Amino acid sequence: MRKCRHAFQCGGCSYQGMSYSDQLKIKQKKMARLLDRFRPVQSIIGMEDPLYYRNKVHHAFTKDRSGNIISGPYEAKSHWIIHVDDCMIEDKISQEIIHTIRKLLKSFRIKTYDEDTGYGVLRHVLIRRGFSTGEVMAVLVIGSRELPSGKAFVKALVEAHPEIKTVVLNYNDKKTSMILGEREKVLYGSGYIYDMLCGFKFRISSKSFYQVNPSQTEKLYDTAIRYAALKGNETVIDAYCGIGTIGIAASKYAGKVIGVELNPDAVKDAKINAKENNIENIEFYNEDAGVFMTKLAAKKEKIDVVFMDPTRSGSTVKFLSSLCRLKPEKIVYISCGPESLARDLKFLTGNGYICKKIQPFDMFPFTEHIENVALLSRNKENSGNKYSAEAVVN
Repeated sequence: MRKCRHAFQCGGCSYQGMSYSDQLKIKQKKMARLLDRFRPVQSIIGMEDPLYYRNKVHHAFTKDRSGNIISGPYEAKSHWIIHVDDCMIEDKISQEIIHTIRKLLKSFRIKTYDEDTGYGVLRHVLIRRGFSTGEVMAVLVIGSRELPSGKAFVKALVEAHPEIKTVVLNYNDKKTSMILGEREKVLYGSGYIYDMLCGFKFRISSKSFYQVNPSQTEKLYDTAIRYAALKGNETVIDAYCGIGTIGIAASKYAGKVIGVELNPDAVKDAKINAKENNIENIEFYNEDAGVFMTKLAAKKEKIDVVFMDPTRSGSTVKFLSSLCRLKPEKIVYISCGPESLARDLKFLTGNGYICKKIQPFDMFPFTEHIENVALLSRNKENSGNKYSAEAVVN
């Protein structure tokens, strides 16, 4: 496997220069060490082609000492930008669009933003591409009030790349590590793109969460839904639902699906996605998942299956405690943080659940990150509390 010349400098790929089979072996051993105590981990599912898989590409922009415009990721553990022309894990078309933007900045004399002085315009570029539809969104993040010659700049960009369906201008003039600011303006198109996943059409906006590796995501979601073994009459919760991908994919097998998500932009997209896919047995709530679950538990609502897909830090005391009070027959836990998954499985298996299966997926080749799907079933013979929530989760 060829080695990226930026390896170990940008910090994005910790397994550079290593054969893909060796990467999978290392990840398998790590999962076994962390999770075998709950259930022997199944063989990790890797990719046939582990290159250029990311459908979301972010570059920060600046100038080098010679005044040349450069862009790329930040150097590991610093705020220095590494100039990258060809990243082995980022979508090729998205990278080509960023190359064009660099050239257009020079042609239109648009300055890059200087974080130290607060002077300049373009700060970041975020490209999202639907691998199934080919539709592209370009998000231009500026640190100033306006993009000079904005209409002409966008026209030139779209003429060079007609696959771009929308261009969004995002305002972020704060000293922050966050890429996107709160305010946005659509410069071209509708402000969103579409992609197909698991046979369904999904609308994606600039701030919505959408898995970055679509080919592996389909395998992961298919596994999660298969583990749930829905028969058509169950009430299902899709917790941390994002734009509704898992819930919508599972809806045709369930009686009713309830999605809950804190991000209002994602919930807006989720509701539109359900409508455009003609899904009538699903509803979405814009609320903290832990608070929402606590309310359901207080009402003693009957929930049969819970899909949960929290952030890398895992779930919370409030959510897990309420989950155990609700006593769903099955929990399908999708995790991008193996350490937090181990912590949360300890809680759940100590409070009335048995871990039945754990399936790892290599969603992020060349990096140390690993995704898992774990199936838990309610242990009706032992539903007492073995561990306190605070002791296990914190």
